Amino acid sequence: MAYYIGIMSGTSLDGLDIALIKQSSNTLSQLVGTHYIPMPSDLRQELLSLCSTGNDELARAALAENYWATLAATGIQTLLANHQLTNQDITAIGSHGQTVRHEPKRNFTIQVSNGALLAEITGITVVTDFRRRDVAAGGQGAPLVPAYHEALFKDNTRRRAILNIGGFSNLSLLSPDNVTHGFDCGPGNVLLDTWINHKLNKSYDQNGEWAASAAPNQQLLTLFLADSFFNQTGPKSTGRELFNFSWLTEKLSQFNQIAPDDVVQSTLLELTVRTIVDSLKKAQTQTDELIVCGGGAFNHELLKRLQQYLPDTRVQTTQDYGIAPEWVEAMAFAWLAYCCLENIPANRPAVTGAKGLRVLGAIYPA
Repeated sequence: MAYYIGIMSGTSLDGLDIALIKQSSNTLSQLVGTHYIPMPSDLRQELLSLCSTGNDELARAALAENYWATLAATGIQTLLANHQLTNQDITAIGSHGQTVRHEPKRNFTIQVSNGALLAEITGITVVTDFRRRDVAAGGQGAPLVPAYHEALFKDNTRRRAILNIGGFSNLSLLSPDNVTHGFDCGPGNVLLDTWINHKLNKSYDQNGEWAASAAPNQQLLTLFLADSFFNQTGPKSTGRELFNFSWLTEKLSQFNQIAPDDVVQSTLLELTVRTIVDSLKKAQTQTDELIVCGGGAFNHELLKRLQQYLPDTRVQTTQDYGIAPEWVEAMAFAWLAYCCLENIPANRPAVTGAKGLRVLGAIYPA
């Protein structure tokens, strides 16, 4: 078995998840070690600002990805030292980079990463820029994790759905009778985190406690759900280009009542839950198990509401299968690096809408 490293920096912009796995052609990924680096506040602010048009964007994006790559390299060096490994022990790094623009309708997606610099600093082959080949083939470029979910969790008898809840939520539908498919459902934590940061200066709602302190407002929820994205069927993907603070304030300005802050938080959580449940029921009429990963797996109120809406489905997390929920995506990008080097197609056309299977990633040799 060979060692691969995966780096995931998601839309929450809280930090870099770095996972070390062992992988071979005939075994499932084995998680060996992990390391987490909080996102420096200045880098976070710059990456957020790059999500929209601004002054001197090209130079700022180049400097930001240099900063990001240097930070990632520092984390990789720490991870290797913790496990008494050297760069010679690692076959490749799979780097997702940080998405700053994702507009597949305009045929582009941009992740800052600088794989060349990361390879130069670490002395390890880097595979990055996974999404762009799928977009070039007419796909959404996202979500890419369903292929990995398939490798880990597909069952010959049970209909499963793997739910990743990061900044945004996406589903992978794994049925014994059908090809794997999936899509983005809508906001996961992004609006919840935005609102609690704006009102309470907290980065996230721990265990969903603030949302649980009030009941959702059904009229406000209806207003949220009126967005046309939720009526689209897959393939579909989304990002901060659509669901952001401006989107939220615009919706609140259309509401003819004054909603208390905790009610808004509860309603935003209900939005996350409802869009997941509605999407799941439309796409897969019967689901035996819903398996949750990502940061949302630690939101107790969110899981509680999911189970209430899905009484005939067993709602659990990947921890029940021996995989910590917060590391699944980083592991996925280590696996995607493996697939690229082995010339294995890793997109799923039923998920992204691409013209066909494609080998994903750009390679920067050590």
